[in-house]
Amino acid sequence: MSNPLLNQDFLPPFSAIKPEHVEPALDAALASARDLVKTTLQNIDKPTWETLVVPMEELDVMIDTVWSPVSHLNSVMNSEDLRKAYNACLPKLSDFSTELGQNEALYQAYKTLQQSDEYHHLNVAQKKVVDNAVRDFRLSGVELDEADRQRFKTLSQQMTERSVKFEENLLDATHAWKKHITDETLLAGLPPSTVAMAKQMAQRENLDGWLFTLDFPSYMPVMSYADNRDLREEMYTAFATKASDQGPHAGQWDNSQVMQDILQLRHELAQLLGFENHAERSLATKMAQTPQQVLDFLTDLAQRSKPIAEQEFKELCDYAKEKSGLIVLEAWDITYWAEKLRQERYAISQEEVKPYFPENTVVDGLFAVVNRLYGLQIRENKQVDVWHPDVRFFEIVGDDGAVRAQFYLDLYARQHKRGGAWMDECKVRRQTRQGIQIPVAFLTCNFSEPVDGKPALFTHDEVTTLFHEFGHGLHHMLTKIDVAGVSGINGVAWDAVELPSQFMENWCWEREAIDLISGHYETGEKLPDDLYQKMIDARNFQSAMMMLRQLEFSLFDFRLHLEFDPAKTNQVDAVLAQVRDEVAVVKPPRFNRFAHSFAHIFAGGYAAGYYSYKWAEVLSADAFSKFEENGIFDRKTGQEFLESILEQGGSREPMELFIAFRGREPQIDALLRHSGIAA
Repeated sequence: MSNPLLNQDFLPPFSAIKPEHVEPALDAALASARDLVKTTLQNIDKPTWETLVVPMEELDVMIDTVWSPVSHLNSVMNSEDLRKAYNACLPKLSDFSTELGQNEALYQAYKTLQQSDEYHHLNVAQKKVVDNAVRDFRLSGVELDEADRQRFKTLSQQMTERSVKFEENLLDATHAWKKHITDETLLAGLPPSTVAMAKQMAQRENLDGWLFTLDFPSYMPVMSYADNRDLREEMYTAFATKASDQGPHAGQWDNSQVMQDILQLRHELAQLLGFENHAERSLATKMAQTPQQVLDFLTDLAQRSKPIAEQEFKELCDYAKEKSGLIVLEAWDITYWAEKLRQERYAISQEEVKPYFPENTVVDGLFAVVNRLYGLQIRENKQVDVWHPDVRFFEIVGDDGAVRAQFYLDLYARQHKRGGAWMDECKVRRQTRQGIQIPVAFLTCNFSEPVDGKPALFTHDEVTTLFHEFGHGLHHMLTKIDVAGVSGINGVAWDAVELPSQFMENWCWEREAIDLISGHYETGEKLPDDLYQKMIDARNFQSAMMMLRQLEFSLFDFRLHLEFDPAKTNQVDAVLAQVRDEVAVVKPPRFNRFAHSFAHIFAGGYAAGYYSYKWAEVLSADAFSKFEENGIFDRKTGQEFLESILEQGGSREPMELFIAFRGREPQIDALLRHSGIAA
């Protein structure tokens, strides 16, 4: 069988990849990788960059070439057959990763290189790769005795399997629930675009009327605009109990035990490595030095925000009571009444600005912003094989005319695609014998699709999400580091990785940039001044409540991993309740099972690291303040950010890079000012 995963050109042949190709391709890649390790160690007399690190980089490429497209397809075109093939490979990958991480001969070779004269002749990026490798060997259990190593291997396998199970449960639970409506009166208050989308979804399933799902473009407008309180309650209940022991599918895809297993496994893995808990283990690769430093940072922000948030919530309750006589604001009322209050106070809604943000104008405008900041051109290439007709492919071209990077753009929500928005690596920039391999990114969102012959129209929130993910993409794609281990986002401390993404969001609020990314889909008219001013006035509407919500997630995640005790049961609920008592002004109903769908920490890379969003927001707000001082399209400042941050990848410590750009350590004032919270 000719296997497209093993016979690839530079880019994956997506339309040719079938589930039956997956396991044989990975088996072949792992066999080649094992052979490479063997021959490298046999032929290594004196470890050098060329004899040790280069072959190990080649080994990563062998596996990534097969696994990156498979892993991506599993997220964006999930099917039963693909899922089976994907799951069959996970134990093999976990085994290999542990085997490599616990290879003593390899570890000794890296240590020998680190302590040799040769090390001193390496460049900064190369030294960082060697240092990170030695650290990561230790974090893989290489220094454990044989029995503990075996235990580490078993735990790592189980960890991978449980994380995947968490995500599968969430995907299945999200797509299992649908609300079919045939009574038009239930749609009162909903924007025409939401109603049209629900009609289009119903037609796709050969149904009359309208169909709503728990995908964000369908769910959020109902919570924001539906006048029918029962409908809002029904959808909120389904959304807030996904993959849990509560709600309409109670127990069917329940993540309760999965979460407990994951926490237990992480805790035991951390203790095997000599850490007290997973929070400590997590900080071994981050900017923050100690758990206390993280807790102090989050608690300080919470204390500054809470009095303002309490005032915001009281205003909301008073408003709802005055307008409707509602004495108690339930969870399914908050977004609805907040939207009403926002519209009354600022006469603006997300729906009102949507016609000014059609997809092509926004995407072209985003590219124009990048051009003004960094002098780069972005052009579409329609000749590339993609996994779905909606996916587009682009190239980033430098001022010398050479292609510097490429990316896939997959913008719309659909069945069998996991929720949320993310950037992932397809190819990483690195030096090869043939020259420089350029980086390629996957940029994935879940926005509203085109409806009724109109282009896709984005809310301003969706525009901001696109800019955020593109910031991650630029970090990956604009790197000038040619060593894969610290190229792009590789090797970047996790609590600094959100700096370029949150930084990009700032341009979504600037008039000069808005003129590039807006244009009414019928007339081409830019976002009018009065609407823009209302948007700016409303920017910090309930921002303290939003800040506290993010701090609640961050504290819950960090404390859960810091305080986990295997002897106790039901810690997830207990810690979440404690954190809410301390910081939340809005208490959700008892049946709410937010944690059961918190994929960032149970299936993503954010365990004991969700605080990174706030930590990096301090960096990004302070970095942007330099543009506020010099002009938001000041090319000199843009060039400095490009050279100090984006091009450096993980080759230096984030604080060092930040100081190189800003001339000093970060200060919290800009974040508080942007959030409307006094310093």
